[in-house]
Amino acid sequence: MSGSLIDGKAIAARVRAGVAGEAEAFQREVGRSPGLATVLVGEDPASAIYVGAKQRACLEVGMVPFDRRLPAQASFEQVAEELERLNADAAVDGILLQLPVPEPLDGPALTAMIDPNKDVDGLTPVNVGLLSLGRPGLRPCTPAGVMELLADTGAQLEGAEAVVVGRSNLFGKPMSQLLLAANATVTVCHSRTRDLAEVCARADILIAAVGRPRLIGKDFVKPGAVVIDVGMNRLTPEQAGNSSGLVGDVDFAAVEPIASAITPVPGGVGPMTIALLLRNTLQAARRQEDAASPASHEGSAA
Repeated sequence: MSGSLIDGKAIAARVRAGVAGEAEAFQREVGRSPGLATVLVGEDPASAIYVGAKQRACLEVGMVPFDRRLPAQASFEQVAEELERLNADAAVDGILLQLPVPEPLDGPALTAMIDPNKDVDGLTPVNVGLLSLGRPGLRPCTPAGVMELLADTGAQLEGAEAVVVGRSNLFGKPMSQLLLAANATVTVCHSRTRDLAEVCARADILIAAVGRPRLIGKDFVKPGAVVIDVGMNRLTPEQAGNSSGLVGDVDFAAVEPIASAITPVPGGVGPMTIALLLRNTLQAARRQEDAASPASHEGSAA
């Protein structure tokens, strides 16, 4: 029996609709719309497409996009100055530095300069620390989107064995922290993991994010597991054969018959990232308005 398909597009559409309603309410209450600034350094085509999609998504939910672009030759100091200007701009609630930045710029160091209250990617040291401590903060969008997908499937995380394949700072590590916070028992696998298939086959929840096309085959998957594919790999025409050329880290055709639920690629995790970015921007806007309100100041002075 084939697993049920987790429709990331439909779930993301519901999240966006909710954000749009809340953004409208925010505008009525505060007199302005939430604002999201994207900072793109250089002219990488894929990054430009991602930034354009984020800008359009802002407009669709009633937010104000701020599009900041710098040349590939921009110095660290020039990018830092732009980030500081956005940090100080009261109309900007969220700031996203599109990664990767051109060499020799230091992406993590620049990201760390973003005001943690405007860090809608959830990647500054402050927000990473808050996540690790289980305290409220802005969470990385893709892992948060995966949690939304799991909730929609009705997956029981408490006590479940979850395996995350990939230990990146952008996804694997925060994903494991979010699963731990939901009381799952978490194993993080990586390039040095022995008997990877055996470890994965124990998982009730299996999440793959390593950037290796169709790495996860049927031998990696426990019957009835929920499988989340975060990979996005483009094959050559020779590799693709009759497919579109865009595949995940999971061999979908082999795994789908034995999983209880599975995300497709594309159309699974991808749409959730921007949806959660919009939700984070709204969250950041509300926090900043709360911090600036007279009642907040009175409470802090008392």
